[in-house]
Amino acid sequence: MSTVASPLSAPERQPLLGTPGLGALALLVLGTLLLGYAYGVKQGALFLVGGGLGIALYHAAFGFTSAWRVFIMDGRGRGLRVQMILLALAVILFFPFLASGTLFGNPVKGFVSPLGTSVLAGAFMFGIGMQLGGGCASGTLFTAGGGNARMLVTLLFFIIGSVVATIHFDWWVALPSLPPVSLVENFGAAGGILVSLVLFAAIAAVTILVEKRRHGALENEPVSKRQGVSRLLRGPWPLVAGAVALVLLNFATLALAGRPWGITSAFALWGAKGAQLIGIDPSAWAYWQLPPNAKALSESVFADITSVMDFGVIVGAMLAAALAGKFAPSLDIPLRSVLAAVIGGLLLGYGARIAYGCNIGAYFSGIASGSLHGWLWAVFAFAGNMVGVKLRPYFFFEKKVLSRADG
Repeated sequence: MSTVASPLSAPERQPLLGTPGLGALALLVLGTLLLGYAYGVKQGALFLVGGGLGIALYHAAFGFTSAWRVFIMDGRGRGLRVQMILLALAVILFFPFLASGTLFGNPVKGFVSPLGTSVLAGAFMFGIGMQLGGGCASGTLFTAGGGNARMLVTLLFFIIGSVVATIHFDWWVALPSLPPVSLVENFGAAGGILVSLVLFAAIAAVTILVEKRRHGALENEPVSKRQGVSRLLRGPWPLVAGAVALVLLNFATLALAGRPWGITSAFALWGAKGAQLIGIDPSAWAYWQLPPNAKALSESVFADITSVMDFGVIVGAMLAAALAGKFAPSLDIPLRSVLAAVIGGLLLGYGARIAYGCNIGAYFSGIASGSLHGWLWAVFAFAGNMVGVKLRPYFFFEKKVLSRADG
């Protein structure tokens, strides 16, 4: 008798979750309930939103770093165009409520920061760090949660770089700068949306022009073997679907927290808490004397919104990796790659803190808030990425450019 091979691939024949997935699901459920009980329903809900962000980032392989690298190295702009869709949807959704100052009856405020020298320098550092560290802020979290051991090294030094930047923060902000500029305040919601959409369209048009000149045609979305419910649960999601999910979850963050999604302020807080454990007093530094930061330092990290959401992203990504059948951590990391993670992590952490945010807090949420500093951040971070791409061959052996690689 002959047997017929199963039409399902190996990952499809695996258990839906497995031990790592069940653990992640349990953490997500218990974390939501415990945080809701101890710190209020909103805090529990924000942890759950973080989990959703982790799932969306992992399943869509939504990489800011890889998208920029692919365009710089290979002229392929699909990832950048999807980022423009992400930002376009965000400003359309965010601007009317930021203009009114309320959402569902609760006060809301965007991330609008000064246009300073620190933004230029910090964004440039961050851009280099993206390529050496192998990810941005969101990319570091979701790939680490997904089982990438190398990204745990990046994350550790991201935290160290963040807390070191708080020592020098007052020096950086004292450098020449211009006041914060908000498109929402200067043009109103409708005018700000129009200006933003024109800029997004112009950037998308440039990527199309470059890609067609270099390749003759635009790159298509890879065809997935999974469809329907299986694709929803296990991934990979289309990039556009990931963009829509990220926008909606950022909007949920705005509704619950009264401000958009951020990531890296928590890294500075974790580093400061670690410094306290080894006998260093961060409260003597000017950064930690600012009222919001002083309050965060004096309380549990579980009372900090950004920390709780970051924990959620890690757990959500772990759950998504288990669902995809790809949670398989390995400590077999080349020494050069570890060195790149150390340098990249330090640049990411230091740069994000002095630039008032990262690819999420400054770029995604900053532009969604109408802040001109988000655009300034994007320009100098892209310049940093160009330098970082030039440095990568000293640390990595890359056979070809991948468009759905790291964060």
